[in-house]
Amino acid sequence: MTVTIRDVAKATGVSTATVSNVLNKTGKVGRSTRRLVLSAVRRMGYIPDVHARHLASRDHRTLGIIISDIENPFFPEVVKGFETRARQLGYDVILSDTNYDPRRTREAAERMMEHKVRGVAVMTSEISLKLIHQLARRRIAVTFLDLVPVRKYMSNLRIDYSSGVTQIVQHLHAQGHRRIAFVAGRPGLKSNAVRLNAYEKCMRTLGLEPGPVLPGDLRFEGGLAAGISIGKLSSRPTAVVAVNDLTAVGVVKGLLNSGLRVPQDISVTGFDKTRLAEYSNPSITTVDVHRETLGQMAADALHELSSSADPQGREYLIGAELVLGGSSGPASH
Repeated sequence: MTVTIRDVAKATGVSTATVSNVLNKTGKVGRSTRRLVLSAVRRMGYIPDVHARHLASRDHRTLGIIISDIENPFFPEVVKGFETRARQLGYDVILSDTNYDPRRTREAAERMMEHKVRGVAVMTSEISLKLIHQLARRRIAVTFLDLVPVRKYMSNLRIDYSSGVTQIVQHLHAQGHRRIAFVAGRPGLKSNAVRLNAYEKCMRTLGLEPGPVLPGDLRFEGGLAAGISIGKLSSRPTAVVAVNDLTAVGVVKGLLNSGLRVPQDISVTGFDKTRLAEYSNPSITTVDVHRETLGQMAADALHELSSSADPQGREYLIGAELVLGGSSGPASH
């Protein structure tokens, strides 16, 4: 049986208005009465109807976050940072996972609109610009990763992918590597194109011809297939730059299955500095993009937009920092 606010009021001998003031921290309620009500709430197992409370107040203190793949270790810490900061700011959070499916992304955005969220952090590229503009037209604040220019109700979080990839290639070059391959992510993904372009540009700046570019899918399976393919090359690279850590771990597995050693035969690097990179054997040389901070910044940006009288978006830059692991070492000539 569901316990209502009336049940709590009856059990404590106070009015429903008093119980409401205690739960919502509004109005003047004596200390002893507050303790009495809170004790009854715990004892009776009363759970407030948050949705009804928002409808009554016309203040929907809810933020949404849409991610591509909860199994990708990049996302859990982003979500953790986002939810922690959102709750500090007094918001509830709705999470949607799209599994890289544009249809599910559209459904997730529609669900956010149905719940009348104050803002949405779009951490996926499988969303149409039309849908983003539709959210903004409804005065729903939007933050996104490297998608479109900022404007009213729309802020951009830009990870410095170019700097991160450049640091990786320069590190490998300093270790004597000259034949360096690249394992890409999903075609059409802007962040993948930025990382690939940075790799090719840095290679040419160092006077090197870019090595083979192998397809990937941002997942372990794509990295595994790429690692096996690299193992079969007649002229193998001495190092591999993988688009993210999950891909890098797959590449390592594929190379090991091909009888090659990492890093003695081939060095492998990743991107994102996930826990997976740290716990892998060997640990992965990677780039830290401060994922928890990224999530916190997304929540702060949404709060700023949704609370401002002039909700003009702005761009936030997230730096990238090389972190050395055991998967990279001197080139084997």
